[in-house]
Amino acid sequence: MREEQIEKLRGVVRDCVSKHLYSSAIFFADKVAAFTDDPADIYMQAQALFLGRHYRRAYHLLNASKIVLRDLRFRYLAAKCLEELKEWDQCLLMLGDAKVDEHGNVYDTKDCNVMYLDKDSEDREINISSAICFLRGRAYEALENRALARHWYKAAIKADPLCYEALECLVENHMLTFEEETSLLSSLQFGPEDRWLSSFYSCLIKKYDKECVIEAKFREVEKESCNSNPSSPSFMHTLKNNTDLLACKAEYFIQCGEYQKCFELTSDLLEKDPFHLKCTLVHLAAAVELGNSNELYLMASNLVKDYPQKTLSWFAVGCYYYCIKKYDQSRRYFSKATSLDGTFAPAWIGFGNAYAAQEEGDQAMSAYRTAARLFPGCHLPTLYIGMEYMRTHSYKLAEQFFMQAKTICPSDPLVYNELGVVAYNMKEYNKAVLWFEKTLKHIPSLSQLWEPTVINLAHAYRKLKIYHEAISCYERALTISTRSLSTYAGLAYTYHLQDNFTAAITCYHKALWLKPDDQFCTEMLSLALVDEGRRGIDPKIEFR
Repeated sequence: MREEQIEKLRGVVRDCVSKHLYSSAIFFADKVAAFTDDPADIYMQAQALFLGRHYRRAYHLLNASKIVLRDLRFRYLAAKCLEELKEWDQCLLMLGDAKVDEHGNVYDTKDCNVMYLDKDSEDREINISSAICFLRGRAYEALENRALARHWYKAAIKADPLCYEALECLVENHMLTFEEETSLLSSLQFGPEDRWLSSFYSCLIKKYDKECVIEAKFREVEKESCNSNPSSPSFMHTLKNNTDLLACKAEYFIQCGEYQKCFELTSDLLEKDPFHLKCTLVHLAAAVELGNSNELYLMASNLVKDYPQKTLSWFAVGCYYYCIKKYDQSRRYFSKATSLDGTFAPAWIGFGNAYAAQEEGDQAMSAYRTAARLFPGCHLPTLYIGMEYMRTHSYKLAEQFFMQAKTICPSDPLVYNELGVVAYNMKEYNKAVLWFEKTLKHIPSLSQLWEPTVINLAHAYRKLKIYHEAISCYERALTISTRSLSTYAGLAYTYHLQDNFTAAITCYHKALWLKPDDQFCTEMLSLALVDEGRRGIDPKIEFR
């Protein structure tokens, strides 16, 4: 066959691949390989087989070629075949010997910084060493060696900052702490034209920084623009309405406890892009916090219909049952989610919460401990372990775990609130005041969710006999909700301690209007009436 005919067949193969006609691509690539011994044609045939899901045949073809151990592309494609076949040890052997340190620096290998030119992709430079590092990370993660997987993912993104898959694995699987993520991003070498990507990545990582710093990051990314027609300002485009960026904002709202704001944002995003899975996960979390069971039912039904094999779908079903307090069913579906993907952190936490809701502490602890081991960068498992210890009145142990959670995430107001509750129960009221005040400082805007924190702060001030501060906090709580028995009872008791019996009686009556059979308020009202009677009626009161 003449060279021009062979070249025409090569073009047919490339065209079939671009149109996803893989059987045709395999057929014609096989004929090209029959007429030539060019390694590029063997590689093209193996690639067509790989795309057509003939992994075993593609691997055999590559392994039989003498060039497989000398050409990095051949070795990488052979390893990709073994990845699809789930033969992880063989995959690592095919990729060759290499070592990596905890900072993601690769050494003792000839493969570092190797580039090859992909002539079919308009002369782009493809960093294959980054792809190989990422594949090593995948293999080690599948073999449950998460420490080495973490190091290789770091190596992958260091070798090529455009390797988003590596960053996604590190962030989504909570493999790094906030400090480690920040340090990794600062070490990446971006080209001048990719500076915007550095800003975008800073929004993807954990939102554990100060509120002003995080919001400044979002503003910086939103300013990134592209004008497709310099003469027309109307053609200016920005990342402000990018779905990924808005999903990151929704995550930030969840962390701040702004569940309603998060739910509204994710609802708008899912109208535009109903299949954005990251946004879907945040939407589910907000719906659970708001107790929106109808939305959870609809989301779970649609996900199971569209993605029956995805972990997220069964996690959504578990969230629905958890929301309607059918905890046995919720555990069943959370368990199914973890069996499909053992690295899906929300399912492990949901699994533990479903046990904790029925006070099955041992099973809840087991789930939380598994999550804490698998996801060292996530503070929630440690926080929930502390909550379980607090439920059993093991306050010292609870405090230790809350402090660990604080180390991992120093900006979560819930951590400070739990530390305050522990201190209060241990009768360390000065510490309780400190922690509750820190809680309120970390809240962007005071909502009904944080009313108990304000009341607890008032109780702590009352215990310290700082009555004016206690009254101020109770009144602040009443601006959030006027239907809280605890607020009126606490305020009444504080007035009572100040011998302001008239104000105390008024507040006891308001508390009893909310709950007429409350024993504490009933008894204290009787005492206040007796105390006021002994003193005599206040002459300042005017009777009309």
